[in-house]
Amino acid sequence: MKKRWSLLLVATVLTLAFTPLFAGSGALSEEEVAAAGDDGLPTVGSYSQLKKLLETKWQEQGRGGYAGIMESAVVEKQAAAPQSSMAGAAPGASADFSRTNTQVAGVDEADIVKTDGSYLYQATPQEVRIIQAYPADRMRVASRITYADGLFSPLELYVDASRLIVIGQAHESIKAAPQTSAKWRVPYIREQQTVKAMIYDTSDKANPRLIRQLDVEGQYLSSRKIGANLYITANQYVDAYRILEGKEELPGPLYRDSAQGDTYQNVPYGDIQYFPERIQPDYLLVAGVNLDRPQQKMSLHTYLGAGENIYATPDHLYVAVTEHEAVRTASQPVKQPAAPALLPVADKSKTTVYRFAMKGGTLAFSGKGTVPGTVLNQFSLDEHDGYLRMATTSGDIWRTDEHTSKNNLYVLNDKLETVGKLENVAPGERIYSVRFMGDRAYMVTFKKVDPLFVIDLAQPKAPAILGALKIPGYSDYLHPYDETHIIGFGKEAESDKDMAYYQGMKIALFDVTDVQHPKEAFKTVIGDRGTDSELLSNHKALLFSKEKELLAFPVTVYERTDRQKSGGDIREYGTFTFQGAYVYHLNLESGFTLTSKITHLSEDERKKSGDGWYASQHNINRILTINDTLYTVSEGRVAAQKIEGGRQLGTLSLTK
Repeated sequence: MKKRWSLLLVATVLTLAFTPLFAGSGALSEEEVAAAGDDGLPTVGSYSQLKKLLETKWQEQGRGGYAGIMESAVVEKQAAAPQSSMAGAAPGASADFSRTNTQVAGVDEADIVKTDGSYLYQATPQEVRIIQAYPADRMRVASRITYADGLFSPLELYVDASRLIVIGQAHESIKAAPQTSAKWRVPYIREQQTVKAMIYDTSDKANPRLIRQLDVEGQYLSSRKIGANLYITANQYVDAYRILEGKEELPGPLYRDSAQGDTYQNVPYGDIQYFPERIQPDYLLVAGVNLDRPQQKMSLHTYLGAGENIYATPDHLYVAVTEHEAVRTASQPVKQPAAPALLPVADKSKTTVYRFAMKGGTLAFSGKGTVPGTVLNQFSLDEHDGYLRMATTSGDIWRTDEHTSKNNLYVLNDKLETVGKLENVAPGERIYSVRFMGDRAYMVTFKKVDPLFVIDLAQPKAPAILGALKIPGYSDYLHPYDETHIIGFGKEAESDKDMAYYQGMKIALFDVTDVQHPKEAFKTVIGDRGTDSELLSNHKALLFSKEKELLAFPVTVYERTDRQKSGGDIREYGTFTFQGAYVYHLNLESGFTLTSKITHLSEDERKKSGDGWYASQHNINRILTINDTLYTVSEGRVAAQKIEGGRQLGTLSLTK
């Protein structure tokens, strides 16, 4: 991810990057929580068993000890390289305001800016701001939540009627409680990364009050909120070298819930479970809490062998795990010695998905299934009418033999058994985006052109291609417009005889009324090669309202000079010309009409920009609406204008 809050897990080649999300719903009674039994996954049990699991797994793969773990991790990382509603508005707030663009209805996702209809809440790396936004002519900073020690960095937040949840990353020296093991009967100090959730009472916006804090050791992955239920995931690196080579026993990961005390606790090995098919030196920690029950303790679930992509509905959590297996062909004899990561071998991959029932912060393992290929991201999975649909890519895009890339769609039943499949779509290409919409799926693949496939899923056991449209470029993100139209956001492309080169940012409205003959009803292209938008990698950057006929997103524009255009080199990048928000009027009659180009950069900043640009505090990263007012937000400023007509209503500087 290119987002500023993305945390690259680079402490070691063993640490894998994850792109997860998750959810849950409902609240368990104390009796139900106490009665929750075994969820079907095996437990690590003890430190000696943990060590044995790590050793055994790689010995089974023909490798041994720590060196084998290192080799496996390097191969795997290189093989995988080429990846809304609020609980309530504030009292007296407008009911007409934009929400975060989420994947699943009823499952809220944290973001860097949110509104409750009167106030904006903004997370920056240094602080959290509560900004009175409405009415626009009286904008002001109501309060700032700062973290003086500089060790905590806010990343994202949630908002409901009188509550603010700030999630961030901290580096701190932790004094942990003694364990029952004889080796750990005295408190000890260790330097650790922790994920923190700070929960504030914001009844008084000028004086937000911290009422609870949750801490989980590791790097922040993602979070979800359903009603009063908050869930947080973290990835904690397991020091395999010290485990396999060291003499001392290492404790499990740390956690703390301020409602239960101020001391950190260790997760006992008897409480750590693992995915048998996927043992790796990482923990996936999932914490859940019902915010309406301040005395109910945090529920924490820890797994060895965490997944890479996580998809969720209000009731289920799916953990997708990728397995890569190098397959030699007859033309690829074994040469010893050789570096595994450099061998020209085919990649035979599969994805195992684990399903958990979610309720009130607890998880119960309820099944697993496996399909060929790898998923792209969370939008590659979808649950509908009791079936799980998964879109995958298998093979390698750079190959020209039988192991070249192919794209697939699988349908799994409630037992996670494959009951329907559509395979070998667009050989030689890979999936760039997928969107499931009821009984349809829309899949975009790309190599030189952008085939948009319309797939029928009305009969789960017999998915079939209804139609396809092949046009230049590709879509990184697909967003529903209505039942027969879908918006694609991506890049235009131009090709020479050998390959295609992406150009400016492309927005297209696809008409799939005639499913056998989908068409590109409207399109617009922004800038030239080098133009980019956070929206292409983060769906939460999109503002869309079909009712208001409004479409907006942040964009950084690069344009070729007249001299460059006359040269005709499609590989040449443009020069920086704009950063800000593009605002469109969108309907089915006239398509995309650009109504505003809003920037927070001063003329002096623009003149000093040169050929390129950077992450300035005046880069617009979110656009929101309250009633008929449109707000653009950067770390340094909030600006407001009328949606219709673009009349300026006010500007607020956020710098101190």
